Amino acid sequence: MIIGTTETSNTVIEWALSELLRHPRVMLNLQNQLKTIVGLDKMVQESDLPKLDYLDMVVKETLRLHPVVPLLAPHEAMQDVEIQGYHIKKKTRVSINVWAIGRDPRVWSDDVDVFYPERFGNSNVDVRGKYFELIPFGSGRRQCPGMTLALTTVKLVVAQLVHCFDWKLPGGMVGEDLDMGEKFGLTIPRAQHLLALPSYRLLHEMM
Repeated sequence: MIIGTTETSNTVIEWALSELLRHPRVMLNLQNQLKTIVGLDKMVQESDLPKLDYLDMVVKETLRLHPVVPLLAPHEAMQDVEIQGYHIKKKTRVSINVWAIGRDPRVWSDDVDVFYPERFGNSNVDVRGKYFELIPFGSGRRQCPGMTLALTTVKLVVAQLVHCFDWKLPGGMVGEDLDMGEKFGLTIPRAQHLLALPSYRLLHEMM
């Protein structure tokens, strides 16, 4: 579970930083919240995470656009069933395409391809399997057992990277120049690894 969570968490973190570099407004909003709640004189602690609601929205939006696993594990129908007009026979194997659900305009409105964390500002939608429009970890008894560990890891690492450093793209690149191509497989990492340059932003060096 730890090995699987590490690999997939790395992918989500890389996508989150990519989107933040492409959207300086979102990066600044997140840094401002971290500055207000945590302060520039210390690093982010795990105990700070519940207070960082904008970070939570950034992670949700990242998982909506870039779910690590595009297709959930196949499930087999135990009996004939009809779901929203579709008749599924007993013994049929069904795979859920969470990548397509996250980009469906019938679910998320016309700006479905825009990275906009504020869409979760007045929403109860979470990633823990209760809301079928956002199920990157699956749902029910067979959802990802590493979900809590993964969410904590992703939020803490993204928060630390954004809080401790300012980031820019190399070679004078701007966000619009960043290649956001995907490498499809069992998981969906970036086609090209993210390259970015950090500069320290806290008030003093942390020991």
